[in-house]
Amino acid sequence: MKIRFWGVRGSIPTPLSPDEVRRKISSVLAQVGPQDIRDNKSRELFLSKLPASLFGTVGGNTTCLEVRLEDGRVILFDAGTGLSRFAASAAKELSHPKEFHLFFTHFHWDHIQGFPFFTPQAFDGKCKIHVYSPREDVERILREQMKPPYFPITMDTMQAKIEFHHLSASPLRLGGAEISWRGVKHPGASFSYKVKDRSGAFIFSTDTELSPEDFARSPENQSFYERADVLVMDSQYTLDEAIEKYDWGHSSYSLAVDFASEWKIKKLVLFHHEPLYNDNKMAAIEKSARWYKSHINQDQLDITIAREGLELVI
Repeated sequence: MKIRFWGVRGSIPTPLSPDEVRRKISSVLAQVGPQDIRDNKSRELFLSKLPASLFGTVGGNTTCLEVRLEDGRVILFDAGTGLSRFAASAAKELSHPKEFHLFFTHFHWDHIQGFPFFTPQAFDGKCKIHVYSPREDVERILREQMKPPYFPITMDTMQAKIEFHHLSASPLRLGGAEISWRGVKHPGASFSYKVKDRSGAFIFSTDTELSPEDFARSPENQSFYERADVLVMDSQYTLDEAIEKYDWGHSSYSLAVDFASEWKIKKLVLFHHEPLYNDNKMAAIEKSARWYKSHINQDQLDITIAREGLELVI
């Protein structure tokens, strides 16, 4: 199972500003010495040692994740603006995948705004798109955003075969994978998903405000969370912000660490980044999360921050 991140921001897309680009360039130039630019090899070595906050960016697209199963099936979670980047990349693949399984956690703007730009696939009559949600009105919701005055064309112009599937209480099987889901605390309701196959278990839990019930040692919680290989968890806030914004439907990075530790998760990926945070702030959060896990004696927990283009293999 391979996981790739195409959109990692919450709320609104957050492109780098010209000032931020200039600051990055200025900071890099301040560190360059004559020995770093002697030839291509020395230059590449210098660049490889730069922190990710300088040589790169977390990314500004809203939520979209890809899970590629062992048999090549393509699963997508949410259709934020990152979906357009996935679509462009998939169109260049030699295999040209023609069937896609798109699961929605919920339908706030930052999770659906990329759907009209699922191109060229959604406008290719040879493609098939399966759309899944525990909500029965998923088709109505997606159609509503694709009509005047919100959008110049309607969903009827999409030539791909689009099938809508209402998820019931039973797990769904796709090839050798089992996909299960459960509700999480978020305004208007949201759902987390678990993908499990013979390689391991992956959980995607964006837009989640963790509560004491999520830590309870209930059979349901144990079955869903315990000992998962990878947990992608909403960690939009600092602890102070999470307290200040109680009931907004998001969690702090420190609470995400507590949660992953409680359920013996192997790898925690901090996700759904605050749009006001720049790359330096995100690097500081990643560092703080790693300090905190050591402080609570959970050094076995691997922590990383979600970045566009990040690939994980289970």
